Amino acid sequence: MQVEFFVIFNLDSAAALAYNNSMGYNVITISRQFGSGGRTVGREVAKKLGIPCYDHELIEKVASSSGFSKEYIENNGEYFAHKSWIGRAFDGANRFEGLNNQDRIWLEQRKAVLDVAAKPCVIIGRCADYILKDRDDVLRVFVHADDVSRAERIVKVYGEKSDKPEKRLKDKDKRRAAYYKNYTETEWGVAANYHVALDSGKLGLETCVNVLVELYGGKK
Repeated sequence: MQVEFFVIFNLDSAAALAYNNSMGYNVITISRQFGSGGRTVGREVAKKLGIPCYDHELIEKVASSSGFSKEYIENNGEYFAHKSWIGRAFDGANRFEGLNNQDRIWLEQRKAVLDVAAKPCVIIGRCADYILKDRDDVLRVFVHADDVSRAERIVKVYGEKSDKPEKRLKDKDKRRAAYYKNYTETEWGVAANYHVALDSGKLGLETCVNVLVELYGGKK
């Protein structure tokens, strides 16, 4: 018998959540499957709470501090490149430092996440959940949905081609998971790594937003 969970609260963190009942959350990190609407959820949550949302804004900060273009960071700051490991190893590498361009972007993104998280905000992606994992005032969220819902969304909202959108979903998620694993040594999308997992395909984006607003506001 298969049981579906549309909202998963990881109450293995019962102590942490109890702590936040009195102390409050200051930051929400939102990890998401491609096409799940997680970015939209994050922006709407931030709007309702009256706090900043950092998504493309982080890309701009990293571009400014690193010297890389925004387009380059967008393509390499959350996804593993379509290259062999040999190609990645020699992609702009300084051999005496042992760092390639993607490593440098990771370091700059980490700095940017720590910087913006000094004040209340919502942060989309960029491994922010891992970077801030030791903070008790951070609500870690994962937004996901079934393939059909996500495929429909990327065609209608993102303007993706309707020809085999499922392949596009798998490719983006695979590269995102590989990037996350490489820099955090942790499995991306595993419910135990988050406080809340929301199925946007079943709940709808509005309900996802309301759940997070309630959790954030209810802890104040």
